[in-house]
Amino acid sequence: LGALSSLQRLLLQDNQLTATIPTELGALSSLHDLWLNRNQLIGTIPTELGALPLLEDLSLDSNQLTGTIPTELGVLSSLQVLRLNDNQLIQTIPTELGTLSLLEELYLFNNNLSGSMPQEACNLRTTNGNNLSGS
Repeated sequence: LGALSSLQRLLLQDNQLTATIPTELGALSSLHDLWLNRNQLIGTIPTELGALPLLEDLSLDSNQLTGTIPTELGVLSSLQVLRLNDNQLIQTIPTELGTLSLLEELYLFNNNLSGSMPQEACNLRTTNGNNLSGS
């Protein structure tokens, strides 16, 4: 999978996938859109996804992902949409997300996140979505 260096869109939503997210996806250097949402993916979000310089839309919502939100996602300078809602993510929202200057949509609701919203993330240029409600 990692050998598909020219791949720009990987859209695998709504497929009942039941594995972990392959770390090899971090080698898809031309990837703009990664949609793995509405599956049954388990495990953590690979830190290797932070190595996708052209990624604009990362949709991992509605899975069974656990662990923390990787700080490495904060270096995705082209990211415009980040959907991590409806998982089982824990701990706090990384301050590094506040460096995503092009981010327009941020969805983190229905996780087990704690703490307050980092001040850095409050400066985001979100215009469409910014649903951060939680339990």
